[in-house]
Amino acid sequence: MTQADMGVAVTGVGLVTPAGADEHTFWEGLCAGRSMARRCDDLAGLPVDFACPVDGIDLDLVVGGRSVWRMGRFVKLALIAARQAVADAGLSPETWDGSRVGVVVGVGVGGVSLLVDNVRKLDDAGPEAVSPLLVPMMIPNAAAGEVAIELRAQGPSLAPATACASGSTAIAVARDLLTSGRCDTVVAGGAESVLTPLVVAAFAKMGALSTRTSDPAGASRPFAADRDGFVLGEGAAMLVLERTADARARGGRLRALLTGAGASTDARHPTAPAPDGCGAQQAVEAALYEAGWTPRDVDHINAHGTSTPLNDAMETELVSRLFPHRPSLTAAKGVIGHTLAAAGAIEAVATVLTLEHGVVPPIANLDALPDGWDLDCVTKEPRRQDVRRAVSHSFGFGGHNVALAFERA
Repeated sequence: MTQADMGVAVTGVGLVTPAGADEHTFWEGLCAGRSMARRCDDLAGLPVDFACPVDGIDLDLVVGGRSVWRMGRFVKLALIAARQAVADAGLSPETWDGSRVGVVVGVGVGGVSLLVDNVRKLDDAGPEAVSPLLVPMMIPNAAAGEVAIELRAQGPSLAPATACASGSTAIAVARDLLTSGRCDTVVAGGAESVLTPLVVAAFAKMGALSTRTSDPAGASRPFAADRDGFVLGEGAAMLVLERTADARARGGRLRALLTGAGASTDARHPTAPAPDGCGAQQAVEAALYEAGWTPRDVDHINAHGTSTPLNDAMETELVSRLFPHRPSLTAAKGVIGHTLAAAGAIEAVATVLTLEHGVVPPIANLDALPDGWDLDCVTKEPRRQDVRRAVSHSFGFGGHNVALAFERA
């Protein structure tokens, strides 16, 4: 058995994003390089009244069944993405051994809109008006629980919460479950939906959001000299992961190899990244070590790229220092906004698709880098490139850093 056979493979992907509610429309939207940000009626009157919502899909209709009424929006997004991923992998809960299947879904916040609605009911009509299902609907682990129920997955079911790194953390945990032999199949990813006035107002108050209210579609501009904050998004992405040898033995399609994962913590500040990027670099180097790569083996970087002054400056320091050979770099948040806990999983899928198609999507709205930043950012249009090895970065409030190393299958 080769070292590759002993590793972990991605055999299925699924996602629901502002750029599209399936793999193909998402990829087309990402490669088009146009922001999906728009004004939202629910945010009218706020200092920031725009976001990147998931449009064009009736979540209740797609989820279907009698249980949809008990699910928050973030759970529905996760469930749809999980169904897509399992179908893409050619697997079925009807035929697998559920005791050997794990589910790991990263969620950072959970059903905050449900909480807000029930607070209003409590204030307006008293305790009898509060839903008895509020707690099981709003808790962050509801997504992992509902996905496990749907898939009859009786192995470990986990819900890591590492803020904007949660989706990548879930994929890293899934890799550990496979390499340790605890599971034979893991469905892993992230989901988030918090496009509510309360959350948007809070992010705006802390100065994290772009205030480019006159031009919502131009607001998210990762690594741009004139960036001023992120645009909030929502969505979900899930990946099916298996040991490479097992996937090959059943005739499964290997979409990419997850050859390494690394994590670290800045242990410095609750929201701001360490400016020198040394904590983030520790995570990237750990992923490279697991993969057996040197930095020069990396052809492409899918950056965290939030469009905030602090993150993009830190990430530039990291990339310039660790990757002086200037691998190509993209950042999906210019198109789909910052989907928080879902971001790392969505960007992992984007990285898999780059490896498969040999195409790097452009960063939306990036016209000029700051002076002195020497990054090979892909802009304006997709770039054809023979990408064999790629790294995806995810960083979150709390100082959480995660890096995933993917290789073409």
